[in-house]
Amino acid sequence: MKKILAACIWSLVFISVCAQQPYYPGADWQTKKPEELKMNKKLLDSAINLAIKNENKVDRDLRIANMKSYSREPDYKILGPTKLRGGPAGLVIKNGYIVAQWGDVNRVDMTFSVTKSFLSTVVGVAVDENLIKNVSDKVNQYVWDDSFEGEHNAKITWQHLLTQSSDWSGTLFGLHDWADRPPREGGIDDWKNRKLNEPGTVFKYNDVRVNLLAYSLLQVWRKPLPVVLKEKIMEPIGASTTWRWYGYENSFVNMDGQMVQSVSGGGHHGGGIFINAIDQARFGLLFLRNGKWNNRQLVSEKWITEVQHPSVANTNYGYMWWLNTDKKWAAVSAKIYYAAGYGGNYIVIDNEHDLVVVTRWIDDNTIGDVMKLVIQSIEKK
Repeated sequence: MKKILAACIWSLVFISVCAQQPYYPGADWQTKKPEELKMNKKLLDSAINLAIKNENKVDRDLRIANMKSYSREPDYKILGPTKLRGGPAGLVIKNGYIVAQWGDVNRVDMTFSVTKSFLSTVVGVAVDENLIKNVSDKVNQYVWDDSFEGEHNAKITWQHLLTQSSDWSGTLFGLHDWADRPPREGGIDDWKNRKLNEPGTVFKYNDVRVNLLAYSLLQVWRKPLPVVLKEKIMEPIGASTTWRWYGYENSFVNMDGQMVQSVSGGGHHGGGIFINAIDQARFGLLFLRNGKWNNRQLVSEKWITEVQHPSVANTNYGYMWWLNTDKKWAAVSAKIYYAAGYGGNYIVIDNEHDLVVVTRWIDDNTIGDVMKLVIQSIEKK
């Protein structure tokens, strides 16, 4: 009798422990109805309808969209691939389960600067594996050429590149740092001869410098970054085989005797990561689970925490993840963080509510209201 009782107790303990284990999707991602997770279906439906009805206004031909958006940049050109985009799409992931989706979530589209958060992750894995000893190290200790020579550029650290506060000065793959999103005032001579800011003090969104981070990271890994991302992150989380990461037609460099493409950190000049919403949701869930997938720690918890720290130069920006520190999304917690890309592409991480939201091609002025409704659907059961 005692043996039977003990067995029953252990069975109950096993069931209880299993019930507390977080869910990770396999090849087929399980779905649950909102009410199964105590969510208010009406509010959740309202959030989805809002996302569908407020499509971003960028041209569906993204080559044309880029040309329109960046035409004032001196000698602007498309150097990487582009693609016709789809319509609004997205997913809501609660407790690891899909509770809502809309649009074509399997369509592979450009994701523009969401790519930066993937790039940051590959930096994090390099730090975890001690290929980069510390993000405060100067990058010229790791890069063989003259990219970081000179009084100013020699000061730049990995952290400065990650927080977009390096004010690196130079030309990479035919693109000048000063020509990327130049100020409204002044002209070419003013932009070229500007006074450089001390690294780490001033935030400037600049894709040339982000591409420099990717190029510098290539020197560390010594193999294509898409291969690193595939092996270290995307395959372990069960991503599809459909995503791609591109650079430019002129961004091939010699790496150990082989010509390797240095990838871009966005789609500003074409290129970047092309991916579907389902794979983005898996990537988001990895961060929601503090870098762990099933029983494997793919990215250290330390790195997941560090990417969320407000940087000195911009308190709303960490290591290539945006923060809600200043409550830009007024009705949403200041603790959420998100990847964001041109055209209304978002991966939002909300630890407090065990929530990931992916949206494609949403009006940027609407995403805060969509998040408000999704969170209300959890809090107002």
